[in-house]
Amino acid sequence: MRTALSIFLLLISTITFSQSHKENRSTMYVTYGTTGANIRLFNEMLENKGLSPLRKGYTNLGLGYQTRYNDFILGLELYQNSGLTSNFNNYEIDYRTSRILLNVGYALTEEGRFQFIHYMSIGSGFLNLQMLKEGPEQNIDEFLQNPQQGFILRDGNIHKGSRFFSGLLTEIGFQTSYDLPIPGREEVLELMAKFGYSFSPFENSWDLNGVQFGSAQSGAFIRAGVGISLPDHNFFYKDASLGIHLLTGFQFTSPNEFNEILEDNGYKPFDGRPNNWGLKILGESKGWLYGVDVYNLALKGSAKENLSHTLNSVRIYANSGVKFFERKNLELGGMAGLGFANIRYTLTDNTKPDFPLLFEEPDFDGYLRNSGLMAKPEIYMAYAIPFTSENAFNLVLGIHGGYEAPLSRYRLLDRSMYKYMANPYLHFSIGIRP
Repeated sequence: MRTALSIFLLLISTITFSQSHKENRSTMYVTYGTTGANIRLFNEMLENKGLSPLRKGYTNLGLGYQTRYNDFILGLELYQNSGLTSNFNNYEIDYRTSRILLNVGYALTEEGRFQFIHYMSIGSGFLNLQMLKEGPEQNIDEFLQNPQQGFILRDGNIHKGSRFFSGLLTEIGFQTSYDLPIPGREEVLELMAKFGYSFSPFENSWDLNGVQFGSAQSGAFIRAGVGISLPDHNFFYKDASLGIHLLTGFQFTSPNEFNEILEDNGYKPFDGRPNNWGLKILGESKGWLYGVDVYNLALKGSAKENLSHTLNSVRIYANSGVKFFERKNLELGGMAGLGFANIRYTLTDNTKPDFPLLFEEPDFDGYLRNSGLMAKPEIYMAYAIPFTSENAFNLVLGIHGGYEAPLSRYRLLDRSMYKYMANPYLHFSIGIRP
């Protein structure tokens, strides 16, 4: 997470030096698209064995925030990328990547309904390659006694926590967008398209058990998206804002029941509470609050000799609420969120051989997952510190408290993780708000 924190601080510092700009537009958006990656060296290994290569390309699902100051563009994006699965002898081969990217760009058109932007991105990421088969286990005890379903290889392992993002990733691209009015609102609906090229600039930065997977992080992309935008020219006075915040804090939960199962089967339990880092995009319009939260809860540890394990949950919420109180720079508000979360347990053998032997004898690791809906109420208190006397930009410090309530059982085989997923929390945030 050090890279993500550095990116965020760079975003804040750049805005500080951009105080002379008077026109601005803030946008939050989601995108979906495809990238044409080719896992070249892994496919060459398959070809040498007379096997068909993996299918090229992966899909991109992204959440982004962007601010325009006159013609200068700053933004932050978070992407989850899923590869196309292939099957081999009852094993499913799959790869996924996650990325956090800081965008810096320049608008080639004047501020208005149509925008055309050139940008460059820099960030870090996570790479997961796995070859797994579905096990015959009917309960968690059977799984823990014989967990070997295949192999899982990870670099920048966010299952251990967001601070384990690694590597350097870049993009060069163009963005075009068009505003559509929302009846009765000053905000506009922004339709956008992005196209360009993603790549990993260092050749040997994604080595997994003797094979280079840098090509999995490279390829031409095209994405389409939709967002909510606040163009300055729609507001007679500044009665709306949209900011981005880095958050961390405490999830008051522990996998006590799951730890008992681990100990009964000869494994070491997880210690402490899950660590979490995430992003919050929070907008306001005439006292109405809206936005998105995404954060990653993770536990890691040694399971037994030569084995390690992780318990991970990614949570994303759409939020809506009201501001109760505002005086000078202090504000209080409340929100309700509805979202999606997963729960993932991974048991990893740390002594796996290199390719091609690993491909020929793949049974080392085990993996369980489930997902469902979540809901939460939240109250917050924030204090805004102006960057300038004109209050053009604010540094916002916040405290957020709430309770996460699962709307499903979140079973790992026959064991419910409901009690672990349900928890009160206390988050602290720092962000910028034009």
